[in-house]
Amino acid sequence: MSVAPRILITAGPTHEPIDEVRFLGNRSSGRLGISLARAAASRGCRTTLLLGPTALAPDDSELAVLRFQSCADLQELLHQQWPGHDVLYMAAAVADYRPREVLRGGKLRRRPGELSLDLVATPDLLAELADHSRPDQLRIGWALEPREGLLESARTKLERKRLDAIVANPLETLDADGIEPLLVLPDGAVRTPGAGTLPKAEFAGWLLDTTLGMLVDG
Repeated sequence: MSVAPRILITAGPTHEPIDEVRFLGNRSSGRLGISLARAAASRGCRTTLLLGPTALAPDDSELAVLRFQSCADLQELLHQQWPGHDVLYMAAAVADYRPREVLRGGKLRRRPGELSLDLVATPDLLAELADHSRPDQLRIGWALEPREGLLESARTKLERKRLDAIVANPLETLDADGIEPLLVLPDGAVRTPGAGTLPKAEFAGWLLDTTLGMLVDG
């Protein structure tokens, strides 16, 4: 591109409320997404970070940071922000399910016996955007899966969500400082920055340099 691309990054977990106190969540720290945002801003890209409920909070003045809590919050932000950006890095760990009903104005009380939660699927936010993207936009997804079958799962997600690339990394890297990534492309190619574990900040720079090279002038 003749001008610096506009980068949209999602990071961190979602919290799906059960009542006013409790939620369904996961252990995502947001480290990788924050590292990506910092690396993109340092390259002169206009960068917007959509950040979930995590204790990590970048104070970089060149970053625009918008916070979300639930999948629904992130869905709204994506539909607002995506049209004004060129590349999306969907590094957030979005819950696959949420409680069907939320107790508002209080909390569930302990009582004898068992308690069951009725869960419903959340929307596939990245797949949704496939129908709302321009030909000159890139969408990069993530596949956090067990090491066995990781590549096969990543390729399935890449095709189903109609992505331009997907980062495949094993479950062990969740909430860790390092990552063991594979970058899978639609033509079947697999790229990697090297063997072994790589610090997430170092991988962020490699991923940006590799994927931004896929952009073309619209």
